[in-house]
Amino acid sequence: MREKAKKEGLHLPIVEQFYSIQGEGFHTGKAAYFIRVGGCDVGCSWCDTKFAWDSELHEMTHIDSIIGGIKKSGADSAVVTGGEPLIYNMDPLCIELKRMKILTYLETCGSHKLTGIWDWICLSPKKNCPPDDNIYSLAGELKVIIKDEDDYAWAEINKARVSSDCKLYLQPEWSSIKKIMPSVVEYVKNHTEWSISLQSHKYMGIP
Repeated sequence: MREKAKKEGLHLPIVEQFYSIQGEGFHTGKAAYFIRVGGCDVGCSWCDTKFAWDSELHEMTHIDSIIGGIKKSGADSAVVTGGEPLIYNMDPLCIELKRMKILTYLETCGSHKLTGIWDWICLSPKKNCPPDDNIYSLAGELKVIIKDEDDYAWAEINKARVSSDCKLYLQPEWSSIKKIMPSVVEYVKNHTEWSISLQSHKYMGIP
């Protein structure tokens, strides 16, 4: 069923779904309904959602149930995150969300073919599983996680591939934030096209 679901997109392995405040990136501070899809083939060592990696651990949920949760919440936007959402066909979910006039936001590393209809794409590229070439021009936001000094070069490689109006963010990796923050601050002071993204939801104590 799960392989079929990847292609059809009518059922998704849902890790969690909740109405909260966007904590990072361009839309920080805005209310949104979050849909966390299980399954990831990237496997970053510092990932703070490792519980979402194995899709087999999470119940396959029909998109009608997901949409029902959004309706009940009263949200006007939905953030689809993971795991890696693009493992699955996102067309059916997005078609229904657009029919409801819900804004659709995607958080992805971009390593799979893009599906879905998106008002905003946040591309967070990973070295060990680089993005598909076609997603760069569609990203509204480039968010690169900074854990050590080598990550700045990766950020610049990806900056050269996104559109000129793409918003550029460097985000200190949470478990290394005290160590890496001074470096990130200095880098942004010297490369003013970048901004700093903080995981403010962790400071606020919300999901």
